[in-house]
Amino acid sequence: MDTIEADYLVIGAGATAMAFVDTLVSETTATVVIVDRNHAPGGHWNTAYPFVRLHQPSAYYGVNSRPLGSDTIDQSGWNAGYYELASGAEVCAYFDAVMQQHLLPTGRVSYFPMSEYLGDRRFRTLGGQEFTVTVRRRIVDSTYIGVVVPSMRKPAYAVAAGVDCIPPNDLPKVREARDEYVIVGAGKTAMDACLWLLRHGIAPQRLTWIKPRDSWLLDRANVQPGALFAKRMAADVAAQLKAVELASSVEDLFDRLAASGCLLRIDESIEPTMFRCAIVSQGELTQLRRIENVVRMGHVTAIAPGRIELDGGSVSTHPTALYIDCTADGLGSRDVVTVFDGEVITLQMVRTCQPAFSAAAIAHVEAAYDDDTTRNAFCRPVPYPHVPLDWLRMMLAYNSNQLHWFTDPEMMSWLDGARLNILSHAKSAVSERVRQKIAGALRPVLQSTNEKLEALLAS
Repeated sequence: MDTIEADYLVIGAGATAMAFVDTLVSETTATVVIVDRNHAPGGHWNTAYPFVRLHQPSAYYGVNSRPLGSDTIDQSGWNAGYYELASGAEVCAYFDAVMQQHLLPTGRVSYFPMSEYLGDRRFRTLGGQEFTVTVRRRIVDSTYIGVVVPSMRKPAYAVAAGVDCIPPNDLPKVREARDEYVIVGAGKTAMDACLWLLRHGIAPQRLTWIKPRDSWLLDRANVQPGALFAKRMAADVAAQLKAVELASSVEDLFDRLAASGCLLRIDESIEPTMFRCAIVSQGELTQLRRIENVVRMGHVTAIAPGRIELDGGSVSTHPTALYIDCTADGLGSRDVVTVFDGEVITLQMVRTCQPAFSAAAIAHVEAAYDDDTTRNAFCRPVPYPHVPLDWLRMMLAYNSNQLHWFTDPEMMSWLDGARLNILSHAKSAVSERVRQKIAGALRPVLQSTNEKLEALLAS
């Protein structure tokens, strides 16, 4: 068994790992070993469906040191008027370029694709060679939360012989039209599959959408970078804070968030029981609302020719129906843990719905501060959302981080210059004096908001 020495051993080469290593290498002289089971950097992007796109603007995704996309606004399609959304192929090519043109040329990064991490600082390459890494500083776990897309596992329900059930990856391979297309799942992957079918001329009457639960969604118009959208973003933040301030209950809070446009839902007559940070444009929302045959009878338990069995009963389908399985859990459901814990850094979100930015921020805090008590005070983990109450939990944790960031001029300076920080795009045309004034005004508001959030969660 061969031995390698490095300051950091990073497990995984997905988006968060790449964002972390990019910032660490840029801000320190550290050496890094990256071990990943995929053939190329990018994590789940390598196995995602071919028509996948970012659902947030490219302008603040990826790594800090390299722009993604051309920073343009789409002129056509259902994202028209908003900043571009990179395709899956673009994202994969981008991360490969970051690795090949930025990280490896430093001479301080060693990258081992197609390798399996065995635990205890050991890994095995595809060729069978085993290595032990002598880690001088930390092990960085970018896999803790885990991302699972449909192509990575079989459906969690029984599929009888003679039934055509495919992951969304195979949709572009289907050449024969079907009388019915059944989309199984309620998350962003299912929405993308529905939109892909509609975009290619499948009438909404031929779609059956199996939705175990409905979801609250974010409006893409509220998360646009740049001075052009700064007022819209500020209004959205103000509306969220006002909704919390005035809410008499959790139910009342979500009514206010919906009324102000902070949160959206496809069917306004249904109270959502899911929240996963999915982002849609108003154009996409309009298209999804065209699908009227929506089945809300719980999870699928089995599919047989012409019939679907669900928790709440069964429904008939066309004998030649094509089923598209979109039920993978996505971000998983593990509880948050301490980010800086002895010899291990566990990458998690430190800002709501922003994993790439969060990983870069964690790397900066690792580089800039001397002890884990200080580091963890800057990086309280923000839970990955699953249910609507997680909206409150996420805001509470992120506000706590933001309040702490406000106390440190160095941290605020880094945030203002970070490409992955959506707020840096909006504040780029604002003077330092105005920024400080805004931060000063926000402190008591965020403190009051957190007190109200805690009361709502306890009620």
